[in-house]
Amino acid sequence: MADGMRAAGHTTLAERLTTADASRCAFASYADLFSLPEAQGGGGTTAEGEASEILEDLLVELVAALTSEHSATEAPHDGAWQDRERILAHARAEADTSGQAQGSLSVLRRALNVATTLMALKPWSGVARWATPKLMVRDLAQVARYLARGEKDASGLTLDSRVRNRLHEALGDAPAVVVAHSLGTVVALEALHEHRAVTPLLVTLGSPLSMRTVVRPRLLPQPPRTPERVERWLNFWDKDDIIAVRPLLERDVLANTAGVLPRSSRIDSDGIWVHSAGKYLAQAAVAGPVAEALMSAEARSAS
Repeated sequence: MADGMRAAGHTTLAERLTTADASRCAFASYADLFSLPEAQGGGGTTAEGEASEILEDLLVELVAALTSEHSATEAPHDGAWQDRERILAHARAEADTSGQAQGSLSVLRRALNVATTLMALKPWSGVARWATPKLMVRDLAQVARYLARGEKDASGLTLDSRVRNRLHEALGDAPAVVVAHSLGTVVALEALHEHRAVTPLLVTLGSPLSMRTVVRPRLLPQPPRTPERVERWLNFWDKDDIIAVRPLLERDVLANTAGVLPRSSRIDSDGIWVHSAGKYLAQAAVAGPVAEALMSAEARSAS
């Protein structure tokens, strides 16, 4: 993010946040909560019970959204268009659960097959061919496990509650600019409904919130809306981010009583896996508004 701030012309603030004022930044880390070393796949790439069913539904909706986007293209039906059509048809067949073996291992294998097929939509080779599908399946599996609202600990807290508690600990009681990525956008939306302090700016990156048949109906509370204490919401999506297949959140989220809705903007990154938080944060369009919100908060405090 400091790189993105520098690119946006906020070099002084970027230097302060990486040195003297580093303590002002809190990272709500919860990756360890998804780690089940004894489970097949490890590293959070597992899905049991209802989470397994949600993962299957995520795959179907992901392929359906990409197919709809492809069908809506106005490009002539040339060779490239036909190749994309063939790849998506193959992915639809792989995602179809009818007649398929059930169980978490079968679902994970199917998910990896679908992800590998979808990677053929881009001219990637080498390391991208095996690394990117695994990253995609890991991220989708974690979304599925969070939304399953299960995996209780010894005290009876579900996995999603434990994840939100990490964010509450990071936020504390003071106003805060919140930057959320991927599953973190789901966590932030739900947690900020419970948060009493003002959020001057919420930034969401690579969000799956608008996956209408799987994610959106499972969000809490219903219907999905901007949290009351959020004053501004910016949402960013990359044209090649396969997780953010329905990127215009303002179409699927209601405004809070102040009329605040997400405002979605497209960015373009390069590289193997553009869904990564680092790719988004390094963009001036993303980091610039964060810097401006922090400086505005400083000015208010000084006055």
